[in-house]
Amino acid sequence: MANASLSAWGNLDWPPAAEEVRLADRAAALPEIAGSLLPYGNGRSYGDVCLNPGGTLLQMRGLDRFIAFDEATGVLACEAGVLLADILSVFVPRGWFLPVTPGTRYVTVGGAIANDVHGKNHHAAGSFGAHVRGFELLRSDGSRRRCSPGENTESADWFAATIGGLGLTGVITQAELQLRRIAGNSIAVRNQRFTGLDEFFTLNSKAEAGHEYAVAWIDCMASTPRGVLMAGDHAEDLLDAPSGEKNVPLTPPFSLINNASLRAFNAAYYGKPWPTVQTVHYQPYFYPLDAIGHWNRIYGPRGFYQYQSVVPQAAAREATGEMLAAIAESGQGSFLAVLKTLGKQSSPGMLSFPMAGTTLALDFPNRGAPTLKLFERLDAIVRAAGGRLYAAKDARMPSAMFRDSYPQWQAFQSFVDPKFSSGFWRRVMEQ
Repeated sequence: MANASLSAWGNLDWPPAAEEVRLADRAAALPEIAGSLLPYGNGRSYGDVCLNPGGTLLQMRGLDRFIAFDEATGVLACEAGVLLADILSVFVPRGWFLPVTPGTRYVTVGGAIANDVHGKNHHAAGSFGAHVRGFELLRSDGSRRRCSPGENTESADWFAATIGGLGLTGVITQAELQLRRIAGNSIAVRNQRFTGLDEFFTLNSKAEAGHEYAVAWIDCMASTPRGVLMAGDHAEDLLDAPSGEKNVPLTPPFSLINNASLRAFNAAYYGKPWPTVQTVHYQPYFYPLDAIGHWNRIYGPRGFYQYQSVVPQAAAREATGEMLAAIAESGQGSFLAVLKTLGKQSSPGMLSFPMAGTTLALDFPNRGAPTLKLFERLDAIVRAAGGRLYAAKDARMPSAMFRDSYPQWQAFQSFVDPKFSSGFWRRVMEQ
């Protein structure tokens, strides 16, 4: 057991866990502890979905072993505490890549499953859970369940509850993932500037039709939305990985993200000489912020929120425009705002975030009441459009909004382990 020290990536002021217990043996039973339990991967969730104030966090990084790999099929068996970065470092040189990856490689396999993460190729490949072949689920009563989408109805039901299940159904001890073949370690990228959302949607539709990956950076402070669309495909080139990773060594006494710095950064980023076509190592394309260690510290001691929504495609143009206008009017915003569309593939999890539509993700310094007031305005736009927020990024979603936008929450409750809970779950269930 250890002193409580684990936190979420947003660095908001959450009450600590009462204790932390490191798991290192996937065959061992869970410790008998009074109070609630919650698995904790690498702490890259932004809000309280990975926290258990007053309860016990089960540190999963001790379960970090590869178990087996089938070179013919690309199926990898590994423990749940393995980082996606570990998989990439071992298997990219062998010609294999993750079928879906989020915007950081420093998340665990268990965390990727529990949040059913998505990436820049959702339009082509769906979410992470669609490529999970199966996993073992350890419950607090000591029982172990083999969960997979195709074995039998009971196994499939537990699979659907645990994919995107926020770590509440038990501990994933090990999993089998389907990797995909690649010829090199590089990405061929086509960059296109756009002005206005109409141009974005036109360019993005063409990009998704012709490329595996597509994502846009958008200037959320501009009076007329503008940005850069980056479409990519795996290439055969073998390139050296970027070197000279930077690090934010300490938390400054105030946020370095403010109106002046945002406007200066956004103008410089939009205006830099973007090559129309370039071939780059996969890391800067998929994980631009991973090159800056502890980048979350730049928001200062009060931390920051990420607000990520998805709205159905029929309402996407109007709702996205309204959100960007509200953000620009508020004078608050993000230096790395991400805009992309999600495809029509059904997500495998009962509480999975992805749905066919457009998703907008932005970081906001915690300014207290003004920030929360802006979120209320954004909530109203998202709810009116029939959208929802991403639990992995959330730190303040109202209970009613969660229940309305995740209609399977009641059915999901029957799969929650009675000993498991989180700050997020208590927040959205008890309000």
